[in-house]
Amino acid sequence: MTPVTTPTTVSPVLRVAPAAPEEAAAHFRASLALYADVSDVAASLAAGGDPGFVVVDSRSTESWDQGHVPGAVHLPTALIAGQAAGLLDRDVPVVTYCWGPGCNGATRAALALAELGYRVKEMLGGFEYWVREGFAYETWEGPARRAADPLTAPLDTEDCGC
Repeated sequence: MTPVTTPTTVSPVLRVAPAAPEEAAAHFRASLALYADVSDVAASLAAGGDPGFVVVDSRSTESWDQGHVPGAVHLPTALIAGQAAGLLDRDVPVVTYCWGPGCNGATRAALALAELGYRVKEMLGGFEYWVREGFAYETWEGPARRAADPLTAPLDTEDCGC
C-alpha cells in the first residue's frame, strides 16, 4: 500500500518562484534607469548648480497652484505633444511627477516625452511624497513647507532604511 502524504503548504510569496539572479539584476537595473526617488531628486536640486535634469509637473493648473516642486516646469500631460519642444531641451533628461503613488499621470507624461525622443525618469511618490518627506514647495501664494512624516522621513537621516 502506498502511504498518503500531506501536501506541503507553499507560501503565497513563493507560489511563483523568484527570478534567477541575473534576471532580477536586469529588472532592477532597468527600474533604476526609469525611476528616481523623491529624496534623490531633492538632494540633487538642493546641491546647487545644474542637477543635470529638469523636473516636469504633469498635473493640472489647479494642482500646480496648490503646490509644486520649486523650479519644476509645468507641462500637463495633454499639452506635451504641442509644447514640450518649446519648453524642454532634448539633450537634458526629464524627471516627471504627478500627485502621488495612486496617480499614473507621471507615467503617462513620461511615455509621451519618451515617444517624442526625450530621456525620462518618473519620480516615485510624486508631489505627495515630496511634501510628506518635508521638502519645501511653492504654491500660488509663495513658498511652503510641512513637517516631515516620520514614516517617510525618519529623524535619523543618516539611516533612512533604504
